[in-house]
Amino acid sequence: MVGRTSHGDAGTRQAAGSDRLTGSVVAVALVSAVSGLLYGYDTGIISGALLQIGEDFDIGHGWEQVIAASILVGAVIGALTCSRLAERRGRHGTLLLIGIVFVVGSLAASLSPDPITLSLSRLVLGFAVGGATQTAPVYVAELAPTAYRGRLVLFFQIAIGVGIVIATVVGAAEIIDWRVAIGMAAVPAAIMFALMLRLPESPRWLAREGHLDRARQALERVRPHGSDLSGEMREIEDNAQAEKRAGTRGWAGLKAAWVRPALVVGCGLAVFTQLSGIEMIVYYTPTILTDNGFSDSTALRVSVALGLTYLIAQLIGLSIIDRVGRRRLTLLTLPCAAVALIVLGSFFVTGHDGKSMIPWIVATLIAFMAFTAGGIQLMGWLTGSEIYPLATRAAGAAAQSASLWGTNVLITLTLLSTMKAIGTGQTFWMYAAFNIIAFVFLYRKMPELTGRSLEEIEHRLEEGKFSPREFASW
Repeated sequence: MVGRTSHGDAGTRQAAGSDRLTGSVVAVALVSAVSGLLYGYDTGIISGALLQIGEDFDIGHGWEQVIAASILVGAVIGALTCSRLAERRGRHGTLLLIGIVFVVGSLAASLSPDPITLSLSRLVLGFAVGGATQTAPVYVAELAPTAYRGRLVLFFQIAIGVGIVIATVVGAAEIIDWRVAIGMAAVPAAIMFALMLRLPESPRWLAREGHLDRARQALERVRPHGSDLSGEMREIEDNAQAEKRAGTRGWAGLKAAWVRPALVVGCGLAVFTQLSGIEMIVYYTPTILTDNGFSDSTALRVSVALGLTYLIAQLIGLSIIDRVGRRRLTLLTLPCAAVALIVLGSFFVTGHDGKSMIPWIVATLIAFMAFTAGGIQLMGWLTGSEIYPLATRAAGAAAQSASLWGTNVLITLTLLSTMKAIGTGQTFWMYAAFNIIAFVFLYRKMPELTGRSLEEIEHRLEEGKFSPREFASW
């Protein structure tokens, strides 16, 4: 979840040529991209697979919710565990472990003989998903040259969308058995593990642990041969020392009163990225549509369209976010997403959900996906790298990730039951209300962070001026 680091100015002091991409840095970015792809694929593949799994195991919506949610429970555990593991044992070793868990979880899920084993296997798989969201972007950020850091870290975000698209296409094919579809994820996971074997540990983590010689050797492996690394190493050493001297550190530091505004915004934003309704659409669109009279093939084709919309909207959002601004982009898109859900709910409440309305229902779903994926969904991972002070950044990002995954679990475990209890249209309206509440919360609490350095943001926190009004007048 780290998009930028406090080392951002180091690149301006590097010798000419040291900020060029090398094969090792490209391999690092590929590791991040593969882990993001696995995240998108493993969470998205269940959407189409549930139609087959329900028939094979003869289970109802209750078990379907458990199977879908088990990977998310694992993700909460993985995010918290791997955050600590990466701090204590290093990013490299943690990612090697995550690669192994991805392979084991994918194969175990594909071979599951019953829904209990499948749920437990997806719990294991979720550990890798949650761990990857914590560790891979950090690893890339700490090895990439300054000039390319932001773009290489964003490979992870884009790869999530690619993974969702692939998952929806595989599901829509219908001829691919769900066991094969789930087991296929073991192949990129094995590639990720093989790539990691050839890569070094993070030089910044090594420096923090006092291994300066090993840190320089690791940096030499990912920089062009013959580069003068003295400036970058000096910056790395200075930041490592600053972190050790910090009075507010780690999880305990998040309790400090001056850090609390950042934690409220970060975790609140993470919760609302899920309450926006995005996971409802990603996980359950085929189930929702088939339950309301749509054919399996139509429902699966709609999933493909939504997956493509997600990817395209993310690319557009990422291309304009630094010009429009994080806060402004979020506040502009949330009302549009709410309107889309209100219209969508009205179709079902008023009985206008038959075959003649399919084009309108699909168009509304796509509109919702575009506004959500290109707006608030970009912020869930991005803000964790920006709003927390240096010494509490890892803990803050982990708390934010756990909030996101925990909310996801709650939604996934209750959505189909909620629809059965209050109706499909009314459920869409409920999520529209969540988008409206998110708008009010972020309007009042979230400052505009675009164009602010990490040091500037931390300084405003220390002064007790972390608010939209204070940032606007700054």
